[in-house]
Parts: sequence; C-alpha cells; structure tokens
Amino acid sequence: MLPLQGSEGSPSSVAEAGARLEATGYLVSSDISTVAFLADRLEKPVLVEGPAGVGKTEFARAWAKALGRELIRLQCYEGLDEAKALYEWEYAKQLLYTQLLKDKIGELVAGAPSLDQAADRVAKSDAVFFSERFLLPRPILKALLSPVPALLLVDVVDKADPEFEAFLLEVLADYQVTVPELGTFTARHRPRVVLTSNNARELSDGLKRRCLHLHIDYPTRERELRIVRARLPGVPEKLAAQVVDAIQKIRSLDLKKPPSISETLDWAQSLALLNADSLTPELVAATLNLALKHEGDIEKAKGHLAQIAQG
Repeated sequence: MLPLQGSEGSPSSVAEAGARLEATGYLVSSDISTVAFLADRLEKPVLVEGPAGVGKTEFARAWAKALGRELIRLQCYEGLDEAKALYEWEYAKQLLYTQLLKDKIGELVAGAPSLDQAADRVAKSDAVFFSERFLLPRPILKALLSPVPALLLVDVVDKADPEFEAFLLEVLADYQVTVPELGTFTARHRPRVVLTSNNARELSDGLKRRCLHLHIDYPTRERELRIVRARLPGVPEKLAAQVVDAIQKIRSLDLKKPPSISETLDWAQSLALLNADSLTPELVAATLNLALKHEGDIEKAKGHLAQIAQG
C-alpha cells in the first residue's frame, strides 16, 4: 500500500494526521486526530473502545492507508490462542517433502543397530523439516516479519480469553515472539497496532497501560451528517438531515441496540431509493427495520413516531 499522495512517513502535526485520515474518507474529531498523531510518534498501540458500529475498525483501516502501511487483521474470538494468532506448520508440505526425500531418509537410518539410534539420526535432521520454509505466519508474526511497515489490527480483543490478552501484552512489550523450533523473531519494522473493544468485558490494567486510549462514541449530529453527505452524495440534503435527526432521537430511547453509523447510511440510502423527499410517521414506521435490528426496539420506537419524524 502506498502513502496518500503528497504525504510520506509520519505526519508532522495533529492537523496533518487529521487531514490524512479525512483524505481516506474517514471523518475525524479532534481527539481521533490527536491520538493518531501521538500513537505514530510514540510508537504505542491504540486501544479503541466504544459501542459496536461507530467506526473503530474503520479507523484502523483509514490510519493504515493514511500511513501507507499494509493492514494485517487479527479477528478475535472466544478460544483464540497464541498458536492460531502466531503461526502454524504446513504439515501437508512437510509430508510431501518427507515423501520426496524418503530415499535420503532411508540412507540416513541404514545400518543403525537399533530403533532408538535410527530415531536419533532422524531427529538430528529436524531442522530440515522445522524451518522457515514450512512456517506459515499468522497475523501477529506476519505483522512482525512484514518486509514493509504494517499496521496490525487486533479486532474485538475483548472477545478473546484473558490468557490470550496476557500473551498479547508480552508481544506488545518487546515486539518479538519466540518459535521454539526456530528461536526468537524481532520485528523488522515496528508495526503500528490498533486494538478494538466493544466493552464486552473489562480489559486488564496492564494492557490499558501499554496503549493510548481512544473512545469513539456515536457521532454528534454535525459529524454524522458530514458522514452521510460524504458517503451518500446522491441523497437529497433535506432527507439526509431528517434521517440524521431521526437517528439521534432514536438513540436517545432506551434500546437494546441503538442504530450504528452503518445503519444510518443504510436507512438514508434506502429512503432515497424509495424516492422519499422527507420523513413522515408512516414512512418511519414502514422502514424502521432498516435502522433497528431487534423487534422490541422497533416496537418501542413506534411509540414515538411523530417525534422521530418531526424535522
């Protein structure tokens, strides 16, 4: 991935960091620009917390593009362990090499007086089969060994188990990992790191201390309207403003899952496709399923149709 036109390496100021992010299509706030600038200069990971759907993952994508770095993503889930995040051996390839080299292996063990000594002779050749040619890097090791500067996205780290979080903390301390058969690998280029969390569980104090913290909440009306206009230039200005106003009112209700920015965009685009020029209570009632994904939330919002549709 190449840096954005007119920019190379690290941004020289908070303003430039914000400008680079906005050039990717990611509309920033002052705190986002500040954290992006400082994290790059200090070479510290960024822990981005906030509700689902507010642009945490998109921030990582935009930051990688703004810095001209390759984005490498590790999607976290319950049961993820360090082996799945670090590397695995290409056993099929190892087996193929074993078959191709069977004559050599036969020569190696020929004349061995016992099974134990034959096994010892084969064991001395372990380095042949446990070498980098058979190593398949997973996201963390791939980010460390990348020949070009990379950005490692550890997505929804709060879904992983605390044991994996402890391992991740070790990696972030030294930017190096150990493969028992091969030794220690240190980062060729120290990657920028973004960890996202939906606050499903409390993360450790140690991980939080290691990172710069960025909380991204649902956007203000002004920022959300800028996002809609930037992403959906074909939506009439009046309709875009009414949709954003309606979404802001819906989020003020006591809902199980308030609408995210992506749902704002889906709703606005769908209304434009329906040739709507303004919101009415009837139109809101007919299309609430585009903004809300739980039946209880839809029913609750239907009790406030006139307020939601009011421009």
